Amino acid sequence: MSGAFLHTIFDVLAWLAAAAAVWWLARQGLQFPAQSFELPYIAALVFGAGLGAYLFGSANLWLSGQSGIARSVEGALAGGIVAIELYKWSAGIAVRTGARFALPLALGIAIGRLGCYFAGLDDFTYGTPTTQPFGHDFGDGILRHPVQLYESAAMAVFAIVYVVAALNRNAFVITNGFYLVLVYYGAQRFLWEFLKPYGTLIGPFTLFHLLSLSILLYAAFMLATAPEARSLHERAAA
Repeated sequence: MSGAFLHTIFDVLAWLAAAAAVWWLARQGLQFPAQSFELPYIAALVFGAGLGAYLFGSANLWLSGQSGIARSVEGALAGGIVAIELYKWSAGIAVRTGARFALPLALGIAIGRLGCYFAGLDDFTYGTPTTQPFGHDFGDGILRHPVQLYESAAMAVFAIVYVVAALNRNAFVITNGFYLVLVYYGAQRFLWEFLKPYGTLIGPFTLFHLLSLSILLYAAFMLATAPEARSLHERAAA
């Protein structure tokens, strides 16, 4: 079975897991802003995520001395955030609309990264060479950091913590979940970037270092300015 086919399988599983997470959250009696599923909102999200995925993925490929077109999950995340914020600004929407996406995002990345791992060298998401016993040979005889597994495990941990918080009706985590997952994602992704063979942009930092930091700072600002969490059976804002 080819790496590309395995990658596709895990991409599909990631989307299914994200959908299952949305369904599970709905079963918990939590109410989220209606804008999250309105057609213009979804259109802006899809357009921004698609543009960001290819823009940042391809730019990183070129900065690393390679040709071609590539996609990036972090680029999709950043593009989606920018598109939604612009859409909300133009539509006069003040409510924060991302609360329901925290768990789907964490699960989707955790499962999707497994596809990157099984895709091997062609995916260009592997890590730098290592002498550690957990290094993985992706097919060229060189042991490398399996950074895809590092990120998958890290996001799975967040998903578990989030589920426990939801079951315990933790108002702060549920209300601010989207920004919490962004802070967590940005921080762990920033660290893993030091273990990747990507071309640098500023000093020792790659394009994704800077993108990770931008996502982290955006989410930190939103957390710092977030309204006080209220009862989980009222309208949540995130």
